[in-house]
Amino acid sequence: MKIGRPFNTLTFEEYKFFIENQENYSDFNTLGLYRSLTENINLDLNQKIFIRDYANRFFDKTFEFLQLKDPWTYIKVKTLGTELTIGDKRELWRNIVLNQERILRDKKIRHKNFGEYSKHNCGYETCPMNGLMVKQGSYFAESEMCVGHVNKNMRKLKSDRRKIDRKNEGQIINKELQLSYNRLSDQ
Repeated sequence: MKIGRPFNTLTFEEYKFFIENQENYSDFNTLGLYRSLTENINLDLNQKIFIRDYANRFFDKTFEFLQLKDPWTYIKVKTLGTELTIGDKRELWRNIVLNQERILRDKKIRHKNFGEYSKHNCGYETCPMNGLMVKQGSYFAESEMCVGHVNKNMRKLKSDRRKIDRKNEGQIINKELQLSYNRLSDQ
């Protein structure tokens, strides 16, 4: 069976039902479940916290692995209903880094090229590189500074130009060959 709708549209009772019967649903996604807790407007804060704790009873290992796979979602869900100071945030990130190293060591994973770590995420919402799959260790994966004001329409226009160039590649090559032949014949 399939749930057939996004988690962030579920009610409190539906969350509990689907968590209890998750093995019966082929499209049940624990990452989607945890992400939806921060996005769902049908639940109040106490219900979100209850669902988080209830889901952790069933998916404790998955929630802990979320520190490695998607640390931003882990932080949002972990700190539901709490106000964090700068020191609390730093301590939380320090613990996440330590836990990531422990998880990688315990599972004998030698790379972090999955989840959030396979995508560029510099923190600027307007960065043209956001969500782009990048090679681990490359400049764009490690870069902290990005130009945050690049126009998305310009990227689309450039993409369209490149698409047209690819379609007309044979004509472009013929023009270049003709120009170089003309230059050689003039000499």
